[in-house]
Amino acid sequence: MEKNVGSRTLRDVKIGQTVRVKKLTGDGPVRRRIMDMGITKGVDIYVRKVAPLGDPMEVTVRGYELSLRKADAEMILV
Repeated sequence: MEKNVGSRTLRDVKIGQTVRVKKLTGDGPVRRRIMDMGITKGVDIYVRKVAPLGDPMEVTVRGYELSLRKADAEMILV
């Protein structure tokens, strides 16, 4: 996957940081599933925990806790 210069994904965010979603990549059912979880452009995401091997990561979105796989986190540009 080719990244835009200066772009950062949710996977790159450190524990304890809050970021705002700029764009969702991916297509079809995967993108729809991410949006159904409440992750849309402009929403703030707080990174709570990351598992020892980096998968999954636990985030807070719209007041609830959510676990995301690394592959899903890479589709969220912040």
